[in-house]
Amino acid sequence: MNMPASAFPGSPKLLRGGLVQLDPVTSTIVDVIVFQYNPDTMTRTLQPRAMTGEPGDRLEVLRLTGPPHETIKLEAELDAADQVLEKSSGQSGAPVAGNGLLPALASLEALITPSADQLLTTDALFDQGMLEIAPVQASLIVLVWGVQRVVPVMVGSLSITEEVFDPQLRPIRAKVSLELKVLTTSDLPITHLGSTLYLGYRRTAESLAALVAGTDVRPLGLEHLP
Repeated sequence: MNMPASAFPGSPKLLRGGLVQLDPVTSTIVDVIVFQYNPDTMTRTLQPRAMTGEPGDRLEVLRLTGPPHETIKLEAELDAADQVLEKSSGQSGAPVAGNGLLPALASLEALITPSADQLLTTDALFDQGMLEIAPVQASLIVLVWGVQRVVPVMVGSLSITEEVFDPQLRPIRAKVSLELKVLTTSDLPITHLGSTLYLGYRRTAESLAALVAGTDVRPLGLEHLP
């Protein structure tokens, strides 16, 4: 869905966040989910991946074994009324208004749900006595939050609150809570597309940190350290 154009000429284009679903084998784009409204807040939690040495193992506590565990939590809102307005105005990309929010919610659920064909194929292999079957490989999900944060993630949890329904019980307003686990080089082979995306994410963060890096401790009330 496209946002209405700004009434002020020259106003910067409003970017919207979203999720990109990639085929795990070919890396081709399967689906692009654009947030109808950008979430107002995003909570990022980072926990260091460090050594847990025994007492007396001096300096082991300072050794990092890999990138931190990072989780991202956000809440998005959906409103079918705006979809209807977009469709009536002739803008492309609007879901079929007659289904309410069901298409948008089904698209989100598909991020963590094997397809019906995959489930039937797995069941058929079990029936044939092929017990050692690799689990269904999920798509690679990429969170895009502006051009400087393109992050490979795994959906840890998806919570959907449907608030208002039409006469056919199709939801027309909903809130979606997402908890995402950032996938790092500790989770994926270094040659995997997800690892490449994560390394790009880290390099961008490092270049941004360099813009404000300094060595002057006087603002802290110290002349020098140590």
